[in-house]
Amino acid sequence: MKILLLNPPFLKKFSRPQRSPAVTKSGTLYFPMWLAYAAGVLMENGFDVDLVDAPADGYVLYDVIEKARKYQPDLIVLDTSTPSIYNDINVAGQLKDICSNAFVVLVGTHVSALPEETLQIDNRIDAVAVHEYDYTILDLANTLEKEGNLQNISGLSFRQNGKVVHNSRRPYIENLDKLPFVSKVYKKFLNIKNYFNPNAFYPMVTVTTSRGCAFRCTFCVYPQTLMGRHFRLRSVENVVDEMKYIVEHFPQAKAIFFEDDTLTANKKRCNDLADCIIKRKINISWTTNARVGLDLETMRKMKKAGCRTLCVGFESGSQIILDNMKKNVKIEKMTAFMKNAKKAGILIHGCFMAGLPGENNATMKQTIELAKRLKPDTAQFYPVMVYPGTEAYDWYKKRGLIATDDFSKWLTPGGLHNTVIRTEELSSEELVRFCDYARRAFYLRPGYFLYKTKQVIKNPREIKRNVKAAKTFFKHLLLGSKV
Repeated sequence: MKILLLNPPFLKKFSRPQRSPAVTKSGTLYFPMWLAYAAGVLMENGFDVDLVDAPADGYVLYDVIEKARKYQPDLIVLDTSTPSIYNDINVAGQLKDICSNAFVVLVGTHVSALPEETLQIDNRIDAVAVHEYDYTILDLANTLEKEGNLQNISGLSFRQNGKVVHNSRRPYIENLDKLPFVSKVYKKFLNIKNYFNPNAFYPMVTVTTSRGCAFRCTFCVYPQTLMGRHFRLRSVENVVDEMKYIVEHFPQAKAIFFEDDTLTANKKRCNDLADCIIKRKINISWTTNARVGLDLETMRKMKKAGCRTLCVGFESGSQIILDNMKKNVKIEKMTAFMKNAKKAGILIHGCFMAGLPGENNATMKQTIELAKRLKPDTAQFYPVMVYPGTEAYDWYKKRGLIATDDFSKWLTPGGLHNTVIRTEELSSEELVRFCDYARRAFYLRPGYFLYKTKQVIKNPREIKRNVKAAKTFFKHLLLGSKV
C-alpha cells in the first residue's frame, strides 16, 4: 500500500504545524512534526510512504497534484489547520479527483475539534482521524489493506451510507519510547534548512520529549484538541539517544528545539535530562518551551547541558487576567524566574497576549510594563487567537465576541494572524493597535539596541539568527499590522 502524507500547499511559507498557524512576522516555519511521527510509524510497519511538506518546499497545488498523479497513493493523509481549513479540504478533494481509488483522511487540531462539521463540507473527504493520530492512521492503513471494518478503528470519524460515524475515542499513547525517532523521518524526506525558529540557532531540528500538558490554560490548542492534558514522557535515555542521532546525522544542525508544551513541568526530569546530556557528552545547543518556576540550580545545570533559550508564556501583567485564563502563576514569580535565568546565562523569549477575558486598557498597560521590567531577550505581543475545541473559543463564542464564523478570516489577506475577537471593553482594532505599540515600545528602546549590540559582539554565533529573524520582523515592526 502506498501512503501520501501531505502538509498541503496554501500561502507561501504558511506555518501550519504551529499552535497559531499563519505566515509569521519573524519568518518562523515549523517542521510538520506530528505528520512526520505518523509517517515514521507507518514506515516501521512496512508501508510505502511519501511525506511532502508543500509550504516548506515552495510547492503549489499543481506540483502536489502532479506528485500524487505519479505516485498514485492508496491512502492520503492530509494535515489541516483552522485558518486554512477550506483550502485544505479543497486540496484534499482535488487529490481525490485524480486518485479516485485513494482513501482521503484529514488530521490536525481543527478537524479533531469539528470532525462532523468538517466532513459535511465536502463529500470527497472519506474520514477524519481525531486527536493523537499516529496509531489511528496505522490501523486505518492495515484495515484498508485487508478490506476490514472501519468501525473497528478507534479515533476515526468517517462517512458511511450518507451519515457520519464517530468511533470510540483512542487512548493516548503511554509508552512514547515505542515511537520511532521523528528526526529519522526528517532525514529521509525533509530539508532542515527550510525550517526556522528565531529562538534557536539556524538550522535546527525540532523534536519533542513529551506529549500532553497537565496545566489548564484556556487558550492553548494542543492539549485541548490533539495531545490531551495527560502529561506523558519519553525516557531520558530515549531523548538523549535521539539527540545523539541528530548530532551524527545532521552535521549542519546548530541546535535542537524541544517543542514540548512545557518540558520544564517536571523539575526532576529536567535535572535528569541535563545530567544525561552532560554524561554522554552530547554537544549541541537546545531550546525549549518552559513555565515560570524553575530554580537557579536547575537552570544552571540545563545551561551546562546546552540549553540556550527558554520560550516562556508570561501572557499578561495583570494577575486578574492570568487567573481568568487559568494560568496558575503569580507575577512575582516571573520576576524571580527572570533573575535566575539571567544569572544562569539562559536567554528568555517572552510571550505576551492581549484580549483575554477581563482585558481593558489598564491591564494591557500592565502587560507592556511587565515586559519592559522583565527584559527578556526577545518578546512577542499578539491578540489572543482562539480555536475550536478550546475553552477560550467557547467563552468568546458564547458571548458573541467572535466577529465571524468564516475560519479563513483568522488570517489577513497576506496570511498574518488576524484578530477576530474583541473583549467586552475593547474592539479588535484596539487590541491590534496595542500589540503594534507594545512591539515598538519593547524593541525600539535605546537600551535594547545596546543590549543586542553587546550580545553579538560577545557571541558572533548570534548574528546569523538575529539577521534572519530581523529581515521580515522589522518591516512589520515599523509598518504595524492590518486588522
